[in-house]
Amino acid sequence: MRHRRFGKTDWQVSEIGHGMWGMGSWADSDDDRSLEALQLSVDSGCTFFDTAWAYGDGRSEVLLGRLLRRNPDKRLYTATKIPPKNRQWPSVRGAELDDVFPADYIREYVQRSLKNTGVDHYDLMQFHVWEDAWAEDERWIRAVDDLKAEGLISGTGISINRWESWNGIQTVKSGHIESIQVIYNIFDQNPEDELFPVCRENDVAIIARVPFDEGILTGNLTKESTWPDGDWRNLYFVPENLHPSVDRADVLKEIVPGGMTLPEMALRFILNNPDVTTIIPGMRKLNHVTSNCAASDAGPLPEELHKVLRAHRWERVPTEWSY
Repeated sequence: MRHRRFGKTDWQVSEIGHGMWGMGSWADSDDDRSLEALQLSVDSGCTFFDTAWAYGDGRSEVLLGRLLRRNPDKRLYTATKIPPKNRQWPSVRGAELDDVFPADYIREYVQRSLKNTGVDHYDLMQFHVWEDAWAEDERWIRAVDDLKAEGLISGTGISINRWESWNGIQTVKSGHIESIQVIYNIFDQNPEDELFPVCRENDVAIIARVPFDEGILTGNLTKESTWPDGDWRNLYFVPENLHPSVDRADVLKEIVPGGMTLPEMALRFILNNPDVTTIIPGMRKLNHVTSNCAASDAGPLPEELHKVLRAHRWERVPTEWSY
């Protein structure tokens, strides 16, 4: 497992991190199986674990705590997220900070997350939605500074809406955050245009989420794919999204070199970009951990293949199903 510098914090974190969303609230989540996968990640060199209170109302944070207690001798970096008070994903233009992240609410959920995980400190506390209009609002800045001064958190980050990579640029420039989490993959390359250069200039770490485009870039979905009642993927993969996504993935399958899989190619495409600090694929199963961590060992793609994949950039705009 290779490591990369986490921006101005100077942490050295694994370039493949562990995304824990599916462990908290997806229909077929299983705690014992999740813990096995998490432990294999640690054993494979993974050091960055990303969760959120919203992943099962703290369930995923509890699992992270169990992992930490099983590995007291390992330096594992912990990251979680404060849910919006109005429970509105994604954030919307014109939203008031007082309705989403008032100062007392920020503190309340930091304390909840610490309790869930059973720790007295989180490395990275992120806002689970964000509006760039809040970039210089002193209220959240003071709240975060106080939490840092008390030793409850070390770093602050934001997670920005799908297909809105512009909606964090001013906050990065403000100097008040250590990281930004954004969707970046073979299809979603637009963060490279404006966001990544600003992060580079301000030494802000980039956490690349959704590397497999919610599963499309695993190559396992079809136009007939369905999920159990209540599973979030039923809302996202409506026909107008699922069908063109499968078509595009099928084209990519023809490009995958011999001896490589589509998921490996998808991860290594991201690794070609030195601006990315860590990638956080969801890994609920042992075989996911093994294959994804191996992508780091293999390193970035050959430049010729990377150039071919850049032509598969897909320009999309937020719509009612894309939260």
